[in-house]
Amino acid sequence: MVARKFVIDTSLFVNPHARKSFGNDPKAAVKGFAKKTRGKDMEFFMPPSVFKELGHFIGDGTDCLEAVVKKRAPNMYALYLPAAVFYNFIDDVRGRINKGLRLAEEFAKDNAPDNNPKLVKLRDKYRDAMRTGILDSKEDFELVLLAKELDATLVSADEGILNFANEVGCGWINAAKFANLLKGDGKKRKRKK
Repeated sequence: MVARKFVIDTSLFVNPHARKSFGNDPKAAVKGFAKKTRGKDMEFFMPPSVFKELGHFIGDGTDCLEAVVKKRAPNMYALYLPAAVFYNFIDDVRGRINKGLRLAEEFAKDNAPDNNPKLVKLRDKYRDAMRTGILDSKEDFELVLLAKELDATLVSADEGILNFANEVGCGWINAAKFANLLKGDGKKRKRKK
C-alpha cells in the first residue's frame, strides 16, 4: 500500500485552534506532531522556505521535526497552472487594492488630531481587506505547488492557501481537523506471511 502524502503548513503549529491537539505552544506542537506521526504509514513534506519560516516561531526546536518531515522545494519550472487561475487571482487582487484604497480615503477624510485609535482600526481593516482569504506570500505559493507536484494533501489553517489549493485542484484538509485524521488512519499495517 502506498503511503499517503501530506504537505504541512506552519499554521498547523502556530494557529492556536489547529495546534491544540499537538501542544499548547508552537514548540510543544512541533514535538507533539513528531511524536504522533512516528510509525504512521504517511509521508510528510515541507518546502525549505516554510521550514525556515517555522524556525522563526519556534527557534531551534525543529530537530525533532526533521526526523519525520522531508524538506523539498517544488519544481517551479516543471509545474503548469491554468491561466484562468491567475486571471481570477489578478481580479481578486485588484478588488482588494480598490477596497484598501477606499479605507485609506475614509481615514484621510476623517483626519482628526487624535488619530492613534483610528490608525489602529485602519491597519486592522486594511490588513483584513488585503490579506484575508488570499495567497499572500511566496511560502504559501510553494506549499500549494509542492502539494500539486506530489499529488499530496495540503494541511493548513490559512484560508488563502486553502482557497488557492481548491482553485488549482489540490486535495486539502483544514489543519484543525488533521489530528483527528492521524488518530484513525495511517497506522503501519502488519504484513501477513
